[in-house]
Amino acid sequence: MIVSIEGIDGAGKNTLVSALTQVIDVKVLAFPRYETSIHAQLAAEALHGRMGDLTDSAYGMATLFALDRHFAIEELNAPGVVLLDRYVASNAAYTAARLLDDDAPQWVSDLEFGRLGIPRPTLQVLLDTPAEVAQDRAKRREALDASRTRDRYESDSGLQERTAQQYRRLAAQNWESPWIVAAPDEDPGHVAQRIAEFLGTIN
Repeated sequence: MIVSIEGIDGAGKNTLVSALTQVIDVKVLAFPRYETSIHAQLAAEALHGRMGDLTDSAYGMATLFALDRHFAIEELNAPGVVLLDRYVASNAAYTAARLLDDDAPQWVSDLEFGRLGIPRPTLQVLLDTPAEVAQDRAKRREALDASRTRDRYESDSGLQERTAQQYRRLAAQNWESPWIVAAPDEDPGHVAQRIAEFLGTIN
């Protein structure tokens, strides 16, 4: 089973992943895989202004992130519960927000689940954190850790707000799987329990 934790930068995904590992036995994988994936590394270079105009192409960036997942298919198909910090919905939300196109998630779905054969998630969880709160968290994280310099997407407050709106739209549609939406003030432990209960109903 694949469970993906979704939300804009600074939404609290790492915190929820940590809480969930205390509740159920999971294998954790975070996308983009900057440490091991050449596609993710090229995307990171672009987002920090070191790949010319590559980052100007929403389709080009989305394809790099999709290829990162394609080359992780073996890990994604591992037995048990695979818990993901970001997955295909991230690509769908950010691409739609960049293009101002509500049809972009279908293009992402066709690319990733269709052409690249990436497995669909069992459950997607949206941390519906207000963009201004997430931005403040991202700024504090950057100030405390020199290795966490915000990239072009993370520092664009307008993009973050539009992406949050796209995430809400995907969740409302139950795009590609059931979704759980966590309120901004919901305790991570409580959200983790909700996830565990959902998985228990389909075991």
